[in-house]
Amino acid sequence: METIDPLVLDLCTSVRDEGGRAFLVGGRVRDLEALRLGRPAGVPYDGEYDLEVYHLPADRLALVLGRFGEVKLVGQSFAVYKLVPRSSSAGPDLRTEIDVSLPRRDTKVASGHRGFEILGDPDLSLKEATRRRDFTVNAMLFDPLTGETIDLWGGREDLRAGVLRAIDPATFVEDSLRVLRAVQLAARLRFTIEPLTEDLCRRIDLSDLPAERIWGEIEKLLLRAGQPSIGLHWADRLGVIRRLFPELEALKGCPQEPEWHPEGDVWTHTLMAIDVARKEVEGLPKEKTLAILLAVLCHDFGKPATTAVVDGRIRSYEHEEAGIGPTRSFLDRLNVRTLHGYDLREQVIQLVAHHLTPSHYFKNRDRVGDGAFRRLARKLEPDLLYRVSRADCLGRTGDFSTEAQEWFIGKARALSVESNPPAPFLMGRHLLEMGLRPGPAIGRITRAVYEMQLDGRVTSLDEARREALRLIEAERADGMLS
Repeated sequence: METIDPLVLDLCTSVRDEGGRAFLVGGRVRDLEALRLGRPAGVPYDGEYDLEVYHLPADRLALVLGRFGEVKLVGQSFAVYKLVPRSSSAGPDLRTEIDVSLPRRDTKVASGHRGFEILGDPDLSLKEATRRRDFTVNAMLFDPLTGETIDLWGGREDLRAGVLRAIDPATFVEDSLRVLRAVQLAARLRFTIEPLTEDLCRRIDLSDLPAERIWGEIEKLLLRAGQPSIGLHWADRLGVIRRLFPELEALKGCPQEPEWHPEGDVWTHTLMAIDVARKEVEGLPKEKTLAILLAVLCHDFGKPATTAVVDGRIRSYEHEEAGIGPTRSFLDRLNVRTLHGYDLREQVIQLVAHHLTPSHYFKNRDRVGDGAFRRLARKLEPDLLYRVSRADCLGRTGDFSTEAQEWFIGKARALSVESNPPAPFLMGRHLLEMGLRPGPAIGRITRAVYEMQLDGRVTSLDEARREALRLIEAERADGMLS
């Protein structure tokens, strides 16, 4: 078992001194036990600590936590706290917050994912408390002070076998989110789903799930699974694709020209491409990683509506444009908008709409000017488009060259537009300094000069000022300016 952060050990010691007992719970315990068994456990938990505290009432627990930092109460009735440690207390590997909770007693009182009455009960037995969890591998508890792992439901055996198994079939079906958790965990852990649990997942109604909870599990699938296709396979097998994602369902059975797609239908190609894309995002921030992965997932949404046999060959003319509408619908269903101030939604839409542009530019490279690259960079990030296009190219069987993609990103980098379009030389303030009065002409002239800059006809501020002066004089001659 790995070294536990000293602050967590101190906190557990204080709980013990007050007569309670604190356990690490959840995914961290699962992943650490998997490592003990020599089984990879997916993306590590990066300092996350979730503690469950027994035999200590909520008010006394809050007092103990207050010794270590700021305490935020998240759930009044079921006593869930977020502890923000003092900066001097936290170890180097500790995340900003520690989740600390009492054991919870769940009672189903209404239909739907949220239809539970939840009460914190510090004297709940370990058996009762862990019964409420979803899978056996997530129900183990680890005592950081003794090094003891308590496994009441056979989680170790299922870890060893690589199986996701529901703890209690009667209560498992009460929470529809568990179906999506099964999907993303099967992918992250590369586990199979035990047949009875698989059957339970197929029978659970998913219509009550809010968009943010669906997206939360899809995001984990995309970000934490080395091969997201495993989760998509399970989503299809459990009926999730059919019930929640008609845009993906339409890809199944949609044929492709064997010369270019020997792997088969669009669904198969998409699964292969998303796994390639997962390797293309290393080192990128979360928002750009998601932009690439979502764009690859959506890039051929236009094919079902455009695919036809033309002169004996399968064609999907203008499927990029046709894919914009289904992509919007898909992102709407997940309520994907902005992330960290980044317009994730618009970036994905533009990447889908232009995913063939690197190949088109390469085929017409003798006629594609620098201005085309600069204007493209106003719509999307060419570096992200490069990665999406590579995943599209390599996400199939056979040996296909990425020469077009490498040429494309080489040109974008040479023009310094791989991440952003050129900053305009001429600003409105420059025109005011030149004596132009505030008004619509400011916008007209700055836009016109910027277009010249994109074409390479303006390469400095001095040249921009000269062109602006020429335009001002022309507008005055035409009576547009007094």
